[in-house]
Amino acid sequence: MEEYLEAIYKLQNEFGMAKTTSLAKNLGVALGSVTNTVRKLKRLNLITHISYKGVKLTGRGEKAALSVVRRHRLSERLLTDLLGMDWDKVHEDACMLEHSISEDVASLIERSLNHPETCPHGNPVPSQEGKVFEDESLKPLTEIKPKEKFIIVKITEENPDLLRYLKQHHITPKAYAKIQELIPPDNSISIKADDEVHYITQQLASKIWVKKL
Repeated sequence: MEEYLEAIYKLQNEFGMAKTTSLAKNLGVALGSVTNTVRKLKRLNLITHISYKGVKLTGRGEKAALSVVRRHRLSERLLTDLLGMDWDKVHEDACMLEHSISEDVASLIERSLNHPETCPHGNPVPSQEGKVFEDESLKPLTEIKPKEKFIIVKITEENPDLLRYLKQHHITPKAYAKIQELIPPDNSISIKADDEVHYITQQLASKIWVKKL
């Protein structure tokens, strides 16, 4: 159920609601399994379900989800910062670790790593009190205009192949870049990072959040 809460939290942040079909795709499970788990989560007062629209976390559900997200992102930091694992490989292992460590252990990891503010992909680590500090000036790359300069802050997608591709092309948090041009007919984006020009789709660009300079 923790995996479901985490997935609902991320989808809710992106789309306002989490559709059951999106949950099934996100978690790699059958739609029937999603339906059954959604019923359980609703009975536990962790979500509300609106017919034909999707599900949304209750206050109690959000608190539980943020605890999972916190343990996940601190686990990713542990794997990259202490054990030297590549950023494209940490997600699956962090998914296993997050369910096996307590909040006390998470706090010890946080302290030993000098209180990291983000995961390796730039997404904020929730505080022990369940607060998330997001920079409201951040924008998805799709909202940046040609010739505007920016610094990449976070990647909201943790697909290993995608992360590997981004790292190969220096499109990573703390990297400086700018939009060269939008290329018709689908407005693919030409982005210059580390003095190299690369082309990415609008869909990928929506997963890259930046801060204008």
